[in-house]
Amino acid sequence: MAGVNKVILIGNLGADPEIRHLDGGSTIARFNIATTEAYNNKNGERVEQTEWHRIEMWDNLAKIAEQYLKKGSQVYVEGKLRTEAWKDKEGVDRTTLRIRVTNMTLIGSRPNNDGNDGGYEAPPRQQAATPQQQTQPQRQSSPAPAPAPAAPPKQQARREPEPTPFEGNSGDDDLPF
Repeated sequence: MAGVNKVILIGNLGADPEIRHLDGGSTIARFNIATTEAYNNKNGERVEQTEWHRIEMWDNLAKIAEQYLKKGSQVYVEGKLRTEAWKDKEGVDRTTLRIRVTNMTLIGSRPNNDGNDGGYEAPPRQQAATPQQQTQPQRQSSPAPAPAPAAPPKQQARREPEPTPFEGNSGDDDLPF
């Protein structure tokens, strides 16, 4: 039977991502995110517990992180746990646990002009043209003012379906469990 190695986190960056561009053309982004859990202890006091997670992104995700993630940004990540082992300068065996991200979603708000609110600057969205937009000719810009937009079409109120009354089994206890 195969195992499952999947991590899902929503947290905030503790610092700007560290970006490295490798000789082979790959890009790697590393940063920490904090997740905070709040609960009431047995004395009824509110307790917050923060965990720090080491995140690693490669190639396209790393390039997106480089461009849009900043200290304080809130991010949703999915990935896999990876353990790294090495010997330090004194010859002591060390290990670290990283989350290698396979999917990321930027969440939170866009930053102010000064960029200090911890959000991100989202890439411009491109939407597919509707068939109606595809068949209309492109308009040339003119110095004449554009007419005021028409009022949106009035939507009809939607009626919710009426629930059907429950017709029981007239009190018989013929439950199968």
